[in-house]
Amino acid sequence: MKSESLSEVHSTVPTDKKGWRKILAFLGPAYLVSVGYMDPGNWATDIAGGSEFGYKLIWVLLMSNLIAVLLQSLSARLGVVRGMDLAQASKNAYPKWANIPLYILAEIAISACDLAEIVGMAIGLNLLFGLPLIWGICLTALDTILLLFLLKKGMRSMEVFIVSLVFIIGFSFFIEMLIVSPVYGDVLQGFTPSTLNGDALYIAIGIIGATVMPHNLYLHSSLVQTRKFDRTSAGMKHAIRMNFIDTTIALNLAFFVNAAILVLAAAAFYVNGYFNVAEIQDASRLLDNLFGKAAPTFFAIALIASGQSSTITGTLAGQIVMEGHLNLRIQPWLRRLISRLLAIIPALFTIMYFGNEALGSLLILSQVILSLQLGFAVIPLIHFNSDKKMMNEFAIKTWVKILAWVSAAIIVYLNIHLVIDEISGWIGSSGEYKIFIYAIVIPIALACFALLLYVLIHPFVSSVHKKRTQLPHGQAVDFAKIDSISYKHIAMAIDFSGHDQQIIKSALNQGGKLAKYTFIHVVESAAARYLGKNTMDYETQIDHDSLVKYQNTLKELGYNVDIKIGFGNAASEITKIISKLDIDLLVMGVHGHKGFKDLIFGTTVDAVRHRIKIPLLIIH
Repeated sequence: MKSESLSEVHSTVPTDKKGWRKILAFLGPAYLVSVGYMDPGNWATDIAGGSEFGYKLIWVLLMSNLIAVLLQSLSARLGVVRGMDLAQASKNAYPKWANIPLYILAEIAISACDLAEIVGMAIGLNLLFGLPLIWGICLTALDTILLLFLLKKGMRSMEVFIVSLVFIIGFSFFIEMLIVSPVYGDVLQGFTPSTLNGDALYIAIGIIGATVMPHNLYLHSSLVQTRKFDRTSAGMKHAIRMNFIDTTIALNLAFFVNAAILVLAAAAFYVNGYFNVAEIQDASRLLDNLFGKAAPTFFAIALIASGQSSTITGTLAGQIVMEGHLNLRIQPWLRRLISRLLAIIPALFTIMYFGNEALGSLLILSQVILSLQLGFAVIPLIHFNSDKKMMNEFAIKTWVKILAWVSAAIIVYLNIHLVIDEISGWIGSSGEYKIFIYAIVIPIALACFALLLYVLIHPFVSSVHKKRTQLPHGQAVDFAKIDSISYKHIAMAIDFSGHDQQIIKSALNQGGKLAKYTFIHVVESAAARYLGKNTMDYETQIDHDSLVKYQNTLKELGYNVDIKIGFGNAASEITKIISKLDIDLLVMGVHGHKGFKDLIFGTTVDAVRHRIKIPLLIIH
């Protein structure tokens, strides 16, 4: 198993160019990250903030963006210097009992992010084409195929696709601003900080969660590793500098998009007396009423582009988190599908039980969940970048460290403030169900706070370097002597596909005439799957006769041969037969198909190799 983060695109973009081409070679990762800063979740919080408080929360957006630039640059630095993503570094630094809940919290954050994106896309499709929301949400499951296609085309193709979508979003909002025409003097006053409490605090924390997204920190530390650069001191310095430029440009573009959404909501709704526009659909309808058909059309186009681009990066982050924290690598399409289903199920549940109107509140809640998870990603990130033993000369300077810890303190303080306010509100309004708040909600909140304290304190009091390896995999072991291996019982999985002769020859070369051999064949007909051993259909009889022919041929040549037939699923049956017999080695061939055919016909070799505990020789 390859251990690199996003191994399918790791170090695939060369940077050995000259002049401006070298600069362009490094640009790209931050643009993939930046789409997470202008996803539909941002729209929900920005529209809610702009319609209810006018321009007063623009300073929160600016503060969030500055924090994002700082933290994303730290994430890129970690990936460049260590060659590891944030999830892999966390797995190495913290014990297993802490690593598992950190993984669960990261998955919850990614699901919350994905939830916002599929809801946003569904709303965009509804506004533009009239497609019912429930069908739009189901349709978003198909974009897993698009992501696999882009990954197969390479990292550059994915980046071009994402940047194109970002351009569509930016152009759409440029047109929106021309249509709405805000008073820019009033906009500038919004950059003055103001007091936050009540609803303003809730929306502000949603804005922070929507802007400084935890999954983006995992993602950026992995994406920078797609660049192939000199791993010398000078090479890494140049890579860090180029990635900082990339981050600054991309996130400032994202800030202007977010600011445009909030300004649009303030100029279109707050100024006209619509103070509680929390639903994206309501925003579109009001734009239609106030400014004509063009405004909601561009609004919907930007929303679809935003949802599609963000969902691609969100599912990539899911793969990174699972592989990094658990060292578990599953098929990319399956990982995408899991991410998508974890988000689709609550969205469908919300529509079915609470109606379409509840989706806006669900969007804002998803962004608050993102913010609550931030501390668990930000604190380890600062620790890793501050550690001179890990980062050597690239450890961050004291002034950067102070800024980073102040940013983390602001995020954690606002989150604790919000949790206390929300729980107090629930206790006051829950009536006879108050016992559940005390028995479930408060213990979970306290456990999360205890974990956050542990994440903060552990690196200060424990020497992680002595306890855990700094690699995402094991190291080479020493061996003095290689003994010859002899196999006494060899199994050959036969499927009569034309490769049998190669499989048999390879098996005989491994054991010679001293070993015992067993032919294994699995009948996969419909009757075999249903009747099992009682199957006596034509296919079973033909397959049995063919096996006997192979057996007799080898016996005549002086080999000791047996046959075994299984029925139903090939991987399961081969595994069962292997476990029952005292077999030392399994020899089998590949199907000869790949890509989309694997999804249709399955991959027996992959399934078998994960289930058996003996050596497997695969013949192409």
